[in-house]
Amino acid sequence: MTLWGVLLILIPILSLAFAVRWVLAASTRDDILTGVVIRTMQVYSRLVHRLTVENKATIPDSKSSGPLIVIANHTAGVDPLFIQASCKFEIRWLMAQDMKVSWLDKVWDWSRIIFIDRSHKGGAAGLRQAIAHVKSGGVIGIFPEGRIERPVQTLFPFLPGVGMLIARTGARVLPIIIEDAPQVDPAWASLWTPSSARIRVMPIIDYAAEAEGSRISPRHVVDDLQNKYLQWTGWPEGESVPENDDAFREPVAPRRPRARWRASRYFAAGRRKASRTHH
Repeated sequence: MTLWGVLLILIPILSLAFAVRWVLAASTRDDILTGVVIRTMQVYSRLVHRLTVENKATIPDSKSSGPLIVIANHTAGVDPLFIQASCKFEIRWLMAQDMKVSWLDKVWDWSRIIFIDRSHKGGAAGLRQAIAHVKSGGVIGIFPEGRIERPVQTLFPFLPGVGMLIARTGARVLPIIIEDAPQVDPAWASLWTPSSARIRVMPIIDYAAEAEGSRISPRHVVDDLQNKYLQWTGWPEGESVPENDDAFREPVAPRRPRARWRASRYFAAGRRKASRTHH
């Protein structure tokens, strides 16, 4: 066999081996499919949205970076893709049950989304699942405003349950600020709308270390995170309960176990139509 014949055989083999290695390096589950999905997210974010990430070195550089809670302001339906494309670890996102689209069930299952029922009755189950996942060394992602920011660059009050999740798990917090994502309706239209999006990664916060063995105050965590985001962004603070809109009114605490009441308060962002607010 000639040298050219050997090269014609080796080059495709080596190229395939390199491609597989490149894909597996991005996989948060050490499998080909996940690697392909993550690499697709990365290429898509750069080509369609020209995504830039500031202070990326702050993001933990390991596939096993938990226990960790990622929080971010919510600008568009594409936000979770931007963040996952920027991280080497898998993030399990919390999502409202009423925003679930049934024909995407296989996508939700594969993505391991943790669904939260925002009614008084069902919130506790999803909340317990999220806490268990973090305590086992996992990572969850939360949009603490509980809604997409409208108008743009308006920071809405963080929901109380965010502090409870952080206090109950003792996990470190990775704050992220998303800017310049597509401002379109419905929210999922941001997937095919080009932009020049930017992610700013802020310093990791360890409330457990700050407490020095004392009980972490959920209220303190929420207030501290809210104030930090207001300082970091310089944005105005939106109204917690828009006029004539019951969707964002916090429910009166029902007479049931405390854990269920807390869960319902956390996901009391309401049942707004998906086309107006949520992905």
